[in-house]
Amino acid sequence: LPVSAAPRALRRPGAAARMEEEEEEDGGGRRAAGSPIASARFVRCLYAVGFLDLFGVSLVVPLMNLHIKSLGASHTVAGIIGSLYGVMQLFSSTFVGCWSDIVGRRYSLLACILLSALGYFLLGASTTVFLFAISRVPVGIFKHTLSISKALLSDLVSERDRPLVMGRFNAASSVGFILGPVVGGYLAEFEGGFYQTSFICASIFLLNGGLVWMLPWSEENTGSREHYQDKGTNSFSAKSNHDLRLKSATSRAVANSSFFQSPWIQVATVLKKIKGIACSNLWDIFLVRFLMSVAILLYYSNFTLALEERFGVKPLFAGYLMSYSSALGVLAGCLLGPITRLYGHNTYRLLLHSSTFTCMLILLYASALSMWMVILSSTFLAFSTTIGRTCIIDLELSVGGNEASGTLLGVGQSVTSVGRIIAPLLSGIAQEFSPCGPPSLAVGLALFAIVIMNANKQKYCSHGSVKLKNQ
Repeated sequence: LPVSAAPRALRRPGAAARMEEEEEEDGGGRRAAGSPIASARFVRCLYAVGFLDLFGVSLVVPLMNLHIKSLGASHTVAGIIGSLYGVMQLFSSTFVGCWSDIVGRRYSLLACILLSALGYFLLGASTTVFLFAISRVPVGIFKHTLSISKALLSDLVSERDRPLVMGRFNAASSVGFILGPVVGGYLAEFEGGFYQTSFICASIFLLNGGLVWMLPWSEENTGSREHYQDKGTNSFSAKSNHDLRLKSATSRAVANSSFFQSPWIQVATVLKKIKGIACSNLWDIFLVRFLMSVAILLYYSNFTLALEERFGVKPLFAGYLMSYSSALGVLAGCLLGPITRLYGHNTYRLLLHSSTFTCMLILLYASALSMWMVILSSTFLAFSTTIGRTCIIDLELSVGGNEASGTLLGVGQSVTSVGRIIAPLLSGIAQEFSPCGPPSLAVGLALFAIVIMNANKQKYCSHGSVKLKNQ
């Protein structure tokens, strides 16, 4: 029996039931044929959204410091504006992620893309330091398109296939980040190049908004889980699948109506969800994410300067080495599917091993006696960090539950933002002692994260055992 036919056929005995079964079978067959195609198209379009997002951003970001200095800003003012952007990201990511749980992914993603486009348009019109600072406000608050896209992917795919899809999404986004600086650097050579590049970035965001608007949202919930569900474990009963479809349709209707609720009601709901995360027992997962984020940031914080001091390497070669690592990170995202299958889809084990491997590679870099050892550590570190980043997100969603995926990803992004604020300070202090100080400190933080993971093994292995309160 097709999924939607079974409940009604059971209630209609005799010839009427048989007729309805045949009708539903015919219609269900058409839907089954169309659903996987629509679902796959939806996910591929989200890959394109991630690519365009980071491609547009990376066109402008490498040129921003040069532009603000050309406007007459001092190094201190430029640093303050950069820090304010990080602080806005820190506080807004949780709220925007939670807001996407309430009003739905479509409206929140569109709002974030369009308001970010506004920020880059203002950046293209910034002729003073004040206008430059103002242009960073909408971007600092609403540039969470990648987090919402990941939450949407989490809604669409099964838990078993989530690492694979997330890895491909990260790979597509990384390709955009690799290509963007090259194109942006070329455009900057022309007169008024920064302004042209900013307007191009804003146009790319508008194009991204159009792509999101045209996504097959009608197929978002009805076909995606069937398409991405494991072939060998497709054992839901007809009634269960019917209930799942009914629940999906109801959730979609609630999300659509929530967008038009009073802003005060939305704010109250956001605060309630954030309280649920705060009162849950997820602190250790976020602590692991924080420690590993700081460890990796410490590795990259003084990378160029340390190579010059330790081995006399020119900054150009260090830039090539970092681009090489980014390209390998894309490859690691594409290989995540076979790797997760090799681990039997055990996210905890994969995260533990990748974090251990990351710790060993940073230690190898800190004690390297030649550039070949640095190249070796950078090569494998690109794989381990990409895998670890995807696994920690998957573990957050598995243990915390998909009911508040946007909120969970927002909190995780806030945790990473705290790491971005703290890492430069720790790096500066450690570098006072030795060029190897930051990576040596990173090794200690990574070891601490591994100890925490081992101490909480039972929780990580029993997915969904931690229930968020007030949900």
